[in-house]
Amino acid sequence: NDRVGHAYILTGTRGIGKTSVARLFAKSLRCLNHLDDGNSCGECKSCNEFQSGSSMNIYEIDGASNNSVDDIRELINNVQTLPTFGNYKVYIIDEVHMLSTNAFNALLKTLEEPPSHVVFLLATTEPHKLLNTVLSRCQRFDFRNASEDVLASHIKDIAQKEGIKFQSEQLVRILASQGSGSFRDTLSLF
Repeated sequence: NDRVGHAYILTGTRGIGKTSVARLFAKSLRCLNHLDDGNSCGECKSCNEFQSGSSMNIYEIDGASNNSVDDIRELINNVQTLPTFGNYKVYIIDEVHMLSTNAFNALLKTLEEPPSHVVFLLATTEPHKLLNTVLSRCQRFDFRNASEDVLASHIKDIAQKEGIKFQSEQLVRILASQGSGSFRDTLSLF
């Protein structure tokens, strides 16, 4: 509907897909030829740049290792420039709860009055560590853990595509159970 917020927060346990969804959302926001369902076309200039990792309009920042006020000030200075083409510049900040208090305060001003061409996608496992003033300026999406049935189905799909056969259905169930609701942990065990 061309109604895009300026900041989204994606929360949930580790390995549930927060950052993956943020990347897919960023790709879709930047796409020049959306499909009827709003997904990216996968073929336009922006989609090709995203897929090759060369996009100058999508920035992914790891909050755990870029958590100082200087790191955020550099980001804020970059926010004012327009995208090289298309409608949006998208900033994905993973593990946003790891930013220092001073870094949050620096980011807050931009979250309060963002340029219309900027969208922030913030991912965190610990939303309770974020300042309420930051949370109040974001649309929040809470990701739930995947069920054992969903994880088992996911394992079976991948195994089938990779030509892997299990000796018993019970092995798939054990993997799904040991994954504790996390796609990443389940796939690591697999």
